Amino acid sequence: MRARAAVAAVLLVAPASANPLGTYGFGSREAAMGAAVTADTSGASATFYNPAGLARAERLTLELGHLQVNQRLLIDGRDTKTDPVKGLSGGVVAPGELFRVPFAFGLGVHLPDDRLSRIRTMRQDIPRWELYDNRAQLLFIGAMLAVRPARWLAIGGGVAFLSSTRGDFAISGRAQLDSPYDSQLRHQVDADLTTVRVPYLGVRVDPSDRWSLGLSYRGESKLDLRLDADIKGEAEKLGIVAPVRYTLGSRSFDAFQPRQLTLGVSTLPHPRVRANMDLTYVQWSSYESATSRSTSHLEISGVDGVLAVPPDTKPTVVKDPEFRDRVVPRVGVEGWVIDARVKVAARAGYVFERSPVPPQTGTTNFVDADRHTVSLGAGVRVPRPADVLEGELRLDVHAAWSFLPERRTVKDNPADFVGGYRASGRQTSYGATLGVLF
Repeated sequence: MRARAAVAAVLLVAPASANPLGTYGFGSREAAMGAAVTADTSGASATFYNPAGLARAERLTLELGHLQVNQRLLIDGRDTKTDPVKGLSGGVVAPGELFRVPFAFGLGVHLPDDRLSRIRTMRQDIPRWELYDNRAQLLFIGAMLAVRPARWLAIGGGVAFLSSTRGDFAISGRAQLDSPYDSQLRHQVDADLTTVRVPYLGVRVDPSDRWSLGLSYRGESKLDLRLDADIKGEAEKLGIVAPVRYTLGSRSFDAFQPRQLTLGVSTLPHPRVRANMDLTYVQWSSYESATSRSTSHLEISGVDGVLAVPPDTKPTVVKDPEFRDRVVPRVGVEGWVIDARVKVAARAGYVFERSPVPPQTGTTNFVDADRHTVSLGAGVRVPRPADVLEGELRLDVHAAWSFLPERRTVKDNPADFVGGYRASGRQTSYGATLGVLF
């Protein structure tokens, strides 16, 4: 039993990394504008939204911010206690010039507050908020490079890094079934982290001073978690010693991030007003269930007629979630008030994300609902603060409210073990980002 508990612990807390930023935003300015910034981003957040935007940076930039998301996701009116999202986000953008061609390097990071990572696998028939339960405790690291071969054209790309887990767990020795604490057992753990690289590509076109177009691509990513356990030795009971071997294999996928393609446009209808719109195609149809695929086998030699050996557990049959592709619209607006010294901005945004999860009328229970998000924010720009910096000091703040209207699930089989249920939710997020341009 202790061996099985150890195996379960490794499965439930596995080193991993991905990003929650696609759901909650990266950077306060971007989050305040509903993340409709594919054609309008140039700071550290460009490493996530469109790496081509890095080429528009004119100064060395350092950014650091904090994000807090409180979630109240309900099933039949009861809070599921989904973890809050808390973490630091930021990065660095370093522009330069090579053979008279402007370029820039960008590094973006999101670091969770509570733990570096947490992966949790559950049975597919247990109701769970599939798209939000695991995104709270995941790490994002992205390294990007952009060039501007023409004044109107910028091209960028790079990779984000993830780690998947593969491990072996072995126990050997003699187990005293009559007196477990007198057992003499040895254990060995061999774990390996395998790097997964996710491609990011982007293009930005500026046909005039008032219009910008952006196109970005983000590759699919997932964590392939594998664990093999081998327990062998001897078991002793009432003077009978028998060779024992127990093998367990488990494989699961988690932290899935769908492949997506985003087209964005940004315009200046007034010299102090900017309006943005993004349309994102999200390939949710490639989603793989996080349900663990497990097999086990127990052998006890020389005990025929003395001990009853239980049969092997049936392998888990994981059903195709059959998620559906979606197009996500985003809009954002920004207005500036400028005096001789300070620039002050007000921002707002809206996002509608239709749920990719089909009706759960069968045995699976992937809980989800449509999501409406309204965001507000403000920003301050102070050039040459106290004449200490040649560049600029920036402070941005934001708050966002997400509403997930009630979705009812009715089962085809009235005798279903779980039965029908209602799901709805609220999410409240806020944060701030401080930037320094040198």
